[in-house]
Amino acid sequence: MAYDADVIVIGAGLAGLVATAELVDAGRSVIVLDQEPEQSLGGQAHWSFGGLFLVDSPEQRRLRIKDSRELALQDWYGTAGFDRKEDHWPKKWAEAYVDFAAGEKRSWLHQQGLRIFPVVGWAERGGYDATGHGNSVPRFHITWGTGPGVVAPFERRVREGVAKGLVQLRFRHRVTGLARTAGALDTVTGEILEPSAAERGTASSREATGAFELKAQAVIVTSGGIGGNHDLVRSQWPERLGTPPEKLLSGVPAHVDGLMLGIAEEAGAHHINRDRMWHYTEGIENWNPIWSKHGIRILPGPSSLWLDARGKRLPVPLFPGFDTLGTLEHIMRSGHGYTWFVLNQRIIGKEFALSGSEQNPDLTGKSVRDVIGRARADVPAPVKAFMDHGADFVVEKDLDALVRGMNAVSGDGLIDAEELRREITARDREIANPFTKDLQVTAIHGARAYLGDRLIRTAKPHRILDPAAGPLIAVRLNILTRKSLGGLETDLSSQVLMADGTPLPGLYAAGEAAGFGGGGVHGYRSLEGTFLGGCIFSGRAAGRAAARAV
Repeated sequence: MAYDADVIVIGAGLAGLVATAELVDAGRSVIVLDQEPEQSLGGQAHWSFGGLFLVDSPEQRRLRIKDSRELALQDWYGTAGFDRKEDHWPKKWAEAYVDFAAGEKRSWLHQQGLRIFPVVGWAERGGYDATGHGNSVPRFHITWGTGPGVVAPFERRVREGVAKGLVQLRFRHRVTGLARTAGALDTVTGEILEPSAAERGTASSREATGAFELKAQAVIVTSGGIGGNHDLVRSQWPERLGTPPEKLLSGVPAHVDGLMLGIAEEAGAHHINRDRMWHYTEGIENWNPIWSKHGIRILPGPSSLWLDARGKRLPVPLFPGFDTLGTLEHIMRSGHGYTWFVLNQRIIGKEFALSGSEQNPDLTGKSVRDVIGRARADVPAPVKAFMDHGADFVVEKDLDALVRGMNAVSGDGLIDAEELRREITARDREIANPFTKDLQVTAIHGARAYLGDRLIRTAKPHRILDPAAGPLIAVRLNILTRKSLGGLETDLSSQVLMADGTPLPGLYAAGEAAGFGGGGVHGYRSLEGTFLGGCIFSGRAAGRAAARAV
């Protein structure tokens, strides 16, 4: 049989680029298919903050963080909550990934040219017991260059493959079918879409101008998840998270539609854990959107007062940055799809970061001067732009005016000024001493015991209603779609399995399409910084395994 290439890779995001780069190193010929135009090469990873989960890194050790493979695996298992028969391969992937993060991950990425920002972030702090959810220590390493800095080394390797004649990049090729010959998957069919000059992330035409059929000895699916398809998100929304919200913001472009997962399933692939998903609770409407319903996630420090739609504090330990899905579950059972942060300018200037490469021009542009300027500014420029233009922001000098603004933004009129004043005043009284019964205040003191948080992420404890720290700020927080945690079931070589547990010959999957490994390496929850790394690790495994197989 005549093949068009040794391997076909479906999806030109991070996992697809990594798999292709590994295939090029092995001397294999590759066709990369993607429905978007070339300007969207790199997929969702381009838009990311560039966070990477590393264990016992030089950056951690410089900051006196004592981490280990054993502690990280304890945190992973406590967070994942694996409890299903289908978790056999995801659990094996979890152990392998933690070994990677504690082993060669950093040195291997460094060899590719990737560099790390020296201050390590502390995401998903948990707040339960030692075997429960969350990172026991800071592990969130920011790539110098953010998302584009993660993509660049692998894009370079792929383009070198193009120059060698080993790689064909075929954009505007939308896959609609997979087929087998003599039991092995070897055929990819689809539509050729009309050329598009759509800018990265914006919607492109779905007008077909032709069709294609291609054959290869192996096919790797790296098409991403479902976050841009709100109908699919709602249809797979688990009962344990309550009723899905009427209003959803999108943390990913619309082309992240999940349709390729169904196509692979029709070809015999086993799609598992589809009810596991990762959505953020701190979403704000982008005042300068790139795609439809474009939301940005706030990466908060621990000091903002988190209130439900009626102005009541969220329960312990649902503090900013502690438990994403625990907070989501609480919100969706409250009867309202939004919450509030109440804070002041001193807190927002120190503690608010915004997720995304475009919201962090200093880190994305690798400018030391601009990073220093951000640290010295009263409020970083991207955050100040949201204060000035964001639909979810209310900025006022006094609390009564703030409450009027909050009620105007929500349209519900649920916040009572006197009740909110009592709530904030009670919290502020707890600030007078270093000891307190308020566990959020305890968490603030704990955060400042870590040098990285004290330097750039946690404001010195003070009264929210202190006029010298003003003005007061309220931020309405919406639910923001982001990641599928389930996906196509794969073994440790990234080979796709069928429902009976046997491999589907010729088919591999990596990245979000494979639940970042195994069909759900995260289980129910993520420790953060693990999505890009999951794309890299599973993409590398898929590329190397496919290279051996052909």
